Amino acid sequence: MNPIVFPGLGLTFQIERVAFSVFGKDIYWYGIIIACGFLLGVLCACHLTREWGLKSDTVLDMLFFAVPIAIICARAYYVIFYQSLYYNADGTFDWAEAIAIWDGGLAIYGGIIGAVITCLIFCAVRHHKFGAVADVCSYGLLIGQLIGRWGNFVNQEAYGGTCTAVWRMGLTLQNGDYIEVHPTFLYESLWNLLGFLLLYFLVRKHRKYDGQIFLCYLFWYGLGRFFIEGMRTDSLYLFNTGIRVSQLVALVTVIVTVQILVIQLFRKHPKENLLVNSPRSELREAQAEEPEATQEEAQPQPGADAPEETNAGEPETAAEEPANVAESEKSAEEAVAAPKEDGEPAAE
Repeated sequence: MNPIVFPGLGLTFQIERVAFSVFGKDIYWYGIIIACGFLLGVLCACHLTREWGLKSDTVLDMLFFAVPIAIICARAYYVIFYQSLYYNADGTFDWAEAIAIWDGGLAIYGGIIGAVITCLIFCAVRHHKFGAVADVCSYGLLIGQLIGRWGNFVNQEAYGGTCTAVWRMGLTLQNGDYIEVHPTFLYESLWNLLGFLLLYFLVRKHRKYDGQIFLCYLFWYGLGRFFIEGMRTDSLYLFNTGIRVSQLVALVTVIVTVQILVIQLFRKHPKENLLVNSPRSELREAQAEEPEATQEEAQPQPGADAPEETNAGEPETAAEEPANVAESEKSAEEAVAAPKEDGEPAAE
Protein backbone atom coordinates (compact mmCIF):
# COMPACT_ATOMS: atom_id res chain seq x y z
CA MET A 1 0.00 0.00 0.00
CA ASN A 2 1.12 3.52 -0.78
CA PRO A 3 1.61 5.85 2.20
CA ILE A 4 -1.14 8.20 3.38
CA VAL A 5 0.14 11.68 4.09
CA PHE A 6 -1.22 14.85 5.61
CA PRO A 7 1.33 17.33 4.23
CA GLY A 8 -0.15 20.34 5.99
CA LEU A 9 0.15 18.58 9.36
CA GLY A 10 3.45 16.83 8.70
CA LEU A 11 1.95 13.34 9.19
CA THR A 12 2.69 10.18 7.20
CA PHE A 13 1.07 6.76 7.65
CA GLN A 14 2.26 3.52 6.07
CA ILE A 15 -0.53 1.01 6.73
CA GLU A 16 -0.95 -2.36 5.10
CA ARG A 17 -4.49 -3.56 4.43
CA VAL A 18 -3.73 -7.03 5.83
CA ALA A 19 -3.31 -7.13 9.61
CA PHE A 20 -2.26 -10.79 9.85
CA SER A 21 -3.03 -14.21 8.42
CA VAL A 22 -4.64 -17.27 9.98
CA PHE A 23 -4.05 -20.61 8.24
CA GLY A 24 -3.26 -18.78 5.05
CA LYS A 25 -6.38 -16.59 5.23
CA ASP A 26 -5.70 -12.85 5.31
CA ILE A 27 -7.40 -10.84 8.05
CA TYR A 28 -7.86 -7.21 7.00
CA TRP A 29 -7.70 -4.12 9.17
CA TYR A 30 -10.98 -3.01 7.62
CA GLY A 31 -12.81 -6.01 9.06
CA ILE A 32 -11.12 -5.67 12.45
CA ILE A 33 -12.08 -2.00 12.71
CA ILE A 34 -15.69 -2.69 11.67
CA ALA A 35 -15.91 -5.50 14.23
CA CYS A 36 -14.54 -3.28 17.00
CA GLY A 37 -17.05 -0.56 16.14
CA PHE A 38 -19.87 -3.10 16.20
CA LEU A 39 -18.88 -4.58 19.56
CA LEU A 40 -18.47 -1.18 21.22
CA GLY A 41 -21.82 -0.10 19.81
CA VAL A 42 -23.52 -3.20 21.25
CA LEU A 43 -21.92 -2.65 24.66
CA CYS A 44 -23.09 0.96 24.71
CA ALA A 45 -26.65 0.01 23.75
CA CYS A 46 -26.79 -2.72 26.41
CA HIS A 47 -25.42 -0.29 29.00
CA LEU A 48 -28.33 2.10 28.36
CA THR A 49 -31.14 -0.47 28.37
CA ARG A 50 -31.99 -0.11 32.08
CA GLU A 51 -32.38 3.64 31.69
CA TRP A 52 -35.00 3.01 29.00
CA GLY A 53 -36.84 0.29 30.93
CA LEU A 54 -35.47 -2.50 28.74
CA LYS A 55 -33.51 -5.67 29.36
CA SER A 56 -30.19 -6.11 27.57
CA ASP A 57 -31.45 -9.46 26.27
CA THR A 58 -34.05 -7.58 24.24
CA VAL A 59 -31.36 -5.69 22.30
CA LEU A 60 -29.22 -8.81 21.85
CA ASP A 61 -32.18 -10.84 20.59
CA MET A 62 -33.06 -8.10 18.11
CA LEU A 63 -29.47 -7.86 16.85
CA PHE A 64 -29.46 -11.60 16.22
CA PHE A 65 -31.90 -10.93 13.38
CA ALA A 66 -30.99 -7.35 12.47
CA VAL A 67 -27.25 -7.79 11.86
CA PRO A 68 -27.39 -10.39 9.04
CA ILE A 69 -30.34 -8.63 7.41
CA ALA A 70 -28.56 -5.27 7.64
CA ILE A 71 -25.48 -6.74 5.92
CA ILE A 72 -27.63 -8.18 3.13
CA CYS A 73 -29.45 -4.88 2.66
CA ALA A 74 -26.20 -2.89 2.73
CA ARG A 75 -24.82 -5.10 -0.03
CA ALA A 76 -28.06 -5.03 -2.04
CA TYR A 77 -28.15 -1.21 -1.84
CA TYR A 78 -24.60 -1.03 -3.18
CA VAL A 79 -25.14 -3.53 -5.99
CA ILE A 80 -28.46 -2.02 -7.13
CA PHE A 81 -26.99 1.44 -7.54
CA TYR A 82 -23.66 0.25 -8.94
CA GLN A 83 -24.86 -2.44 -11.33
CA SER A 84 -22.31 -1.60 -14.00
CA LEU A 85 -19.56 -3.00 -11.78
CA TYR A 86 -21.12 -6.48 -11.83
CA TYR A 87 -21.75 -7.01 -15.53
CA ASN A 88 -19.42 -9.22 -17.51
CA ALA A 89 -17.99 -8.25 -20.89
CA ASP A 90 -20.66 -10.33 -22.65
CA GLY A 91 -23.45 -8.41 -20.87
CA THR A 92 -24.38 -11.11 -18.35
CA PHE A 93 -24.72 -10.31 -14.68
CA ASP A 94 -22.03 -11.78 -12.42
CA TRP A 95 -24.03 -13.05 -9.43
CA ALA A 96 -20.98 -14.62 -7.79
CA GLU A 97 -19.23 -11.25 -7.71
CA ALA A 98 -22.41 -9.50 -6.56
CA ILE A 99 -22.62 -11.56 -3.36
CA ALA A 100 -18.88 -11.40 -2.58
CA ILE A 101 -19.22 -8.98 0.32
CA TRP A 102 -15.72 -9.90 1.51
CA ASP A 103 -14.37 -7.95 -1.46
CA GLY A 104 -15.96 -4.74 -0.14
CA GLY A 105 -18.98 -2.76 -1.24
CA LEU A 106 -21.41 -2.09 1.61
CA ALA A 107 -23.63 1.00 1.81
CA ILE A 108 -24.39 2.24 5.32
CA TYR A 109 -27.81 3.59 4.39
CA GLY A 110 -28.84 0.19 3.06
CA GLY A 111 -27.78 -1.35 6.36
CA ILE A 112 -29.70 1.25 8.39
CA ILE A 113 -32.87 0.69 6.34
CA GLY A 114 -32.62 -3.08 6.79
CA ALA A 115 -31.94 -2.78 10.53
CA VAL A 116 -34.88 -0.41 11.12
CA ILE A 117 -37.33 -2.64 9.23
CA THR A 118 -36.09 -5.68 11.17
CA CYS A 119 -36.42 -3.83 14.47
CA LEU A 120 -40.00 -2.81 13.62
CA ILE A 121 -41.00 -6.40 12.87
CA PHE A 122 -39.16 -7.75 15.92
CA CYS A 123 -40.86 -5.30 18.28
CA ALA A 124 -44.28 -6.00 16.77
CA VAL A 125 -43.89 -9.78 17.15
CA ARG A 126 -42.26 -9.72 20.61
CA HIS A 127 -44.47 -6.86 21.90
CA HIS A 128 -41.60 -4.49 22.69
CA LYS A 129 -41.82 -0.72 22.40
CA PHE A 130 -40.08 0.22 19.15
CA GLY A 131 -39.26 3.78 20.22
CA ALA A 132 -37.33 2.64 23.30
CA VAL A 133 -35.41 -0.07 21.45
CA ALA A 134 -34.58 2.30 18.58
CA ASP A 135 -33.35 4.94 21.05
CA VAL A 136 -30.71 2.78 22.70
CA CYS A 137 -29.63 1.33 19.35
CA SER A 138 -29.11 4.85 17.96
CA TYR A 139 -26.18 5.36 20.31
CA GLY A 140 -24.70 2.07 19.18
CA LEU A 141 -25.10 3.07 15.53
CA LEU A 142 -23.24 6.33 16.04
CA ILE A 143 -20.36 4.55 17.78
CA GLY A 144 -20.19 1.89 15.09
CA GLN A 145 -20.21 4.49 12.31
CA LEU A 146 -17.64 6.84 13.83
CA ILE A 147 -15.22 3.92 14.36
CA GLY A 148 -16.07 2.07 11.16
CA ARG A 149 -15.14 5.05 8.96
CA TRP A 150 -11.52 4.50 9.92
CA GLY A 151 -11.71 1.28 7.96
CA ASN A 152 -12.13 3.51 4.89
CA PHE A 153 -8.97 5.33 5.94
CA VAL A 154 -6.96 2.09 5.94
CA ASN A 155 -8.40 1.13 2.53
CA GLN A 156 -7.72 4.64 1.18
CA GLU A 157 -11.33 5.10 0.07
CA ALA A 158 -14.37 7.28 0.73
CA TYR A 159 -12.39 10.47 0.14
CA GLY A 160 -13.48 13.72 -1.46
CA GLY A 161 -12.37 16.06 -4.21
CA THR A 162 -9.27 18.18 -4.46
CA CYS A 163 -8.45 20.11 -1.29
CA THR A 164 -5.87 22.74 -0.34
CA ALA A 165 -6.75 23.05 3.36
CA VAL A 166 -4.21 22.38 6.08
CA TRP A 167 -5.87 19.06 6.91
CA ARG A 168 -5.83 17.81 3.27
CA MET A 169 -4.95 14.15 2.70
CA GLY A 170 -2.41 13.04 0.12
CA LEU A 171 -2.85 9.73 -1.71
CA THR A 172 -0.97 7.94 -4.47
CA LEU A 173 -3.36 6.20 -6.85
CA GLN A 174 -2.76 2.83 -8.47
CA ASN A 175 -1.72 4.54 -11.70
CA GLY A 176 0.95 6.48 -9.82
CA ASP A 177 -0.83 9.84 -9.74
CA TYR A 178 -0.55 11.81 -6.50
CA ILE A 179 -3.63 13.72 -5.31
CA GLU A 180 -4.51 15.83 -2.30
CA VAL A 181 -8.15 15.48 -1.30
CA HIS A 182 -10.76 16.09 1.40
CA PRO A 183 -10.57 13.35 4.07
CA THR A 184 -14.35 12.88 4.01
CA PHE A 185 -14.06 9.70 6.09
CA LEU A 186 -12.66 11.89 8.86
CA TYR A 187 -15.41 14.48 8.44
CA GLU A 188 -18.09 11.85 8.90
CA SER A 189 -16.31 10.19 11.82
CA LEU A 190 -16.01 13.51 13.66
CA TRP A 191 -19.60 14.42 12.80
CA ASN A 192 -20.83 11.15 14.31
CA LEU A 193 -18.66 11.69 17.38
CA LEU A 194 -20.16 15.14 17.92
CA GLY A 195 -23.65 13.70 17.42
CA PHE A 196 -23.02 10.99 20.00
CA LEU A 197 -21.81 13.52 22.56
CA LEU A 198 -24.81 15.77 21.99
CA LEU A 199 -27.35 12.95 22.20
CA TYR A 200 -25.71 11.34 25.21
CA PHE A 201 -24.92 14.34 27.40
CA LEU A 202 -27.61 16.80 26.33
CA VAL A 203 -30.66 15.31 24.62
CA ARG A 204 -30.73 12.18 26.81
CA LYS A 205 -31.24 14.25 29.97
CA HIS A 206 -34.18 16.12 28.48
CA ARG A 207 -35.95 13.45 26.45
CA LYS A 208 -39.74 13.58 26.63
CA TYR A 209 -40.84 10.44 24.78
CA ASP A 210 -39.54 7.13 23.54
CA GLY A 211 -38.23 7.44 19.99
CA GLN A 212 -36.98 11.00 20.43
CA ILE A 213 -33.32 9.97 20.40
CA PHE A 214 -33.87 7.87 17.27
CA LEU A 215 -35.47 10.81 15.44
CA CYS A 216 -32.61 13.09 16.50
CA TYR A 217 -30.12 10.50 15.26
CA LEU A 218 -31.79 10.30 11.85
CA PHE A 219 -31.83 14.08 11.59
CA TRP A 220 -28.24 14.55 12.73
CA TYR A 221 -26.71 11.82 10.57
CA GLY A 222 -28.80 12.81 7.56
CA LEU A 223 -27.80 16.47 7.86
CA GLY A 224 -24.10 15.68 7.96
CA ARG A 225 -24.26 12.98 5.30
CA PHE A 226 -26.07 15.31 2.89
CA PHE A 227 -23.16 17.76 2.82
CA ILE A 228 -20.34 15.23 3.14
CA GLU A 229 -21.75 13.05 0.36
CA GLY A 230 -21.60 16.05 -1.97
CA MET A 231 -17.81 16.16 -1.52
CA ARG A 232 -17.14 12.49 -2.26
CA THR A 233 -15.87 11.16 -5.57
CA ASP A 234 -17.14 7.58 -5.17
CA SER A 235 -20.87 8.22 -4.63
CA LEU A 236 -23.59 5.86 -5.83
CA TYR A 237 -25.95 7.47 -8.32
CA LEU A 238 -29.65 6.97 -8.94
CA PHE A 239 -29.32 4.82 -12.06
CA ASN A 240 -28.63 7.02 -15.09
CA THR A 241 -29.29 10.33 -13.36
CA GLY A 242 -26.76 12.66 -11.77
CA ILE A 243 -28.50 12.36 -8.39
CA ARG A 244 -26.43 10.90 -5.57
CA VAL A 245 -28.57 8.22 -3.91
CA SER A 246 -27.29 8.64 -0.34
CA GLN A 247 -27.59 12.41 -0.63
CA LEU A 248 -31.21 12.06 -1.70
CA VAL A 249 -31.96 9.61 1.13
CA ALA A 250 -30.29 11.97 3.61
CA LEU A 251 -32.33 14.94 2.39
CA VAL A 252 -35.63 13.05 2.62
CA THR A 253 -34.70 11.78 6.09
CA VAL A 254 -33.93 15.28 7.35
CA ILE A 255 -37.19 16.74 5.99
CA VAL A 256 -39.34 13.97 7.47
CA THR A 257 -37.66 13.90 10.88
CA VAL A 258 -37.77 17.69 11.25
CA GLN A 259 -41.52 17.64 10.67
CA ILE A 260 -42.05 14.87 13.22
CA LEU A 261 -39.82 16.55 15.81
CA VAL A 262 -41.66 19.86 15.41
CA ILE A 263 -45.06 18.18 15.75
CA GLN A 264 -43.92 16.31 18.87
CA LEU A 265 -42.57 19.58 20.28
CA PHE A 266 -46.11 20.95 20.67
CA ARG A 267 -47.58 17.78 22.13
CA LYS A 268 -47.81 16.93 25.80
CA HIS A 269 -45.71 13.99 26.88
CA PRO A 270 -46.49 12.81 30.44
CA LYS A 271 -43.53 11.19 32.14
CA GLU A 272 -45.51 8.02 32.74
CA ASN A 273 -45.65 7.49 28.96
CA LEU A 274 -41.95 6.70 28.95
CA LEU A 275 -41.47 2.95 29.02
CA VAL A 276 -39.14 3.14 32.01
CA ASN A 277 -41.92 4.82 34.04
CA SER A 278 -44.83 2.67 32.84
CA PRO A 279 -46.12 -0.67 34.14
CA ARG A 280 -45.00 -2.14 30.80
CA SER A 281 -41.37 -1.61 31.76
CA GLU A 282 -39.49 -4.85 31.20
CA LEU A 283 -37.48 -4.23 34.35
CA ARG A 284 -40.64 -3.92 36.46
CA GLU A 285 -42.02 -7.09 34.95
CA ALA A 286 -38.78 -8.90 35.75
CA GLN A 287 -38.82 -7.59 39.32
CA ALA A 288 -42.44 -8.67 39.74
CA GLU A 289 -41.58 -12.19 38.64
CA GLU A 290 -38.73 -12.55 41.15
CA PRO A 291 -40.91 -12.53 44.35
CA GLU A 292 -43.23 -15.10 42.79
CA ALA A 293 -40.30 -17.36 42.04
CA THR A 294 -38.97 -16.87 45.59
CA GLN A 295 -42.34 -17.77 47.12
CA GLU A 296 -42.54 -20.91 45.02
CA GLU A 297 -39.08 -21.96 46.18
CA ALA A 298 -40.02 -21.27 49.85
CA GLN A 299 -43.15 -23.45 49.76
CA PRO A 300 -42.55 -26.95 51.31
CA GLN A 301 -42.54 -29.84 48.92
CA PRO A 302 -45.40 -32.38 49.17
CA GLY A 303 -44.59 -35.09 51.68
CA ALA A 304 -41.96 -33.04 53.50
CA ASP A 305 -42.09 -33.01 57.32
CA ALA A 306 -43.46 -29.72 58.59
CA PRO A 307 -41.45 -28.07 61.36
CA GLU A 308 -42.89 -28.23 64.86
CA GLU A 309 -44.63 -25.05 65.86
CA THR A 310 -43.70 -23.30 69.06
CA ASN A 311 -45.70 -21.00 71.28
CA ALA A 312 -46.08 -17.59 69.66
CA GLY A 313 -43.41 -18.44 67.11
CA GLU A 314 -40.72 -18.65 69.85
CA PRO A 315 -38.02 -21.33 69.84
CA GLU A 316 -38.64 -24.43 71.96
CA THR A 317 -36.06 -23.43 74.54
CA ALA A 318 -37.74 -20.09 74.98
CA ALA A 319 -41.12 -21.78 75.40
CA GLU A 320 -39.81 -24.12 78.08
CA GLU A 321 -38.23 -21.41 80.20
CA PRO A 322 -41.47 -20.04 81.78
CA ALA A 323 -42.57 -23.57 82.78
CA ASN A 324 -39.24 -24.28 84.50
CA VAL A 325 -39.38 -20.97 86.35
CA ALA A 326 -42.95 -21.67 87.56
CA GLU A 327 -42.00 -25.12 88.85
CA SER A 328 -39.05 -23.67 90.80
CA GLU A 329 -41.22 -21.01 92.44
CA LYS A 330 -43.84 -23.61 93.41
CA SER A 331 -41.21 -25.83 95.04
CA ALA A 332 -39.86 -22.90 97.02
CA GLU A 333 -43.34 -21.99 98.31
CA GLU A 334 -43.99 -25.58 99.43
CA ALA A 335 -40.71 -25.68 101.27
CA VAL A 336 -41.54 -22.49 103.15
CA ALA A 337 -45.08 -23.59 104.07
CA ALA A 338 -44.03 -27.07 105.34
CA PRO A 339 -43.72 -27.45 109.22
CA LYS A 340 -40.23 -27.58 110.56
CA GLU A 341 -38.99 -30.65 112.33
CA ASP A 342 -37.87 -30.71 115.99
CA GLY A 343 -40.62 -28.23 116.96
CA GLU A 344 -39.16 -25.19 115.34
CA PRO A 345 -41.84 -22.63 114.54
CA ALA A 346 -42.49 -21.69 110.91
CA ALA A 347 -41.29 -18.35 109.81
CA GLU A 348 -43.98 -15.64 109.79
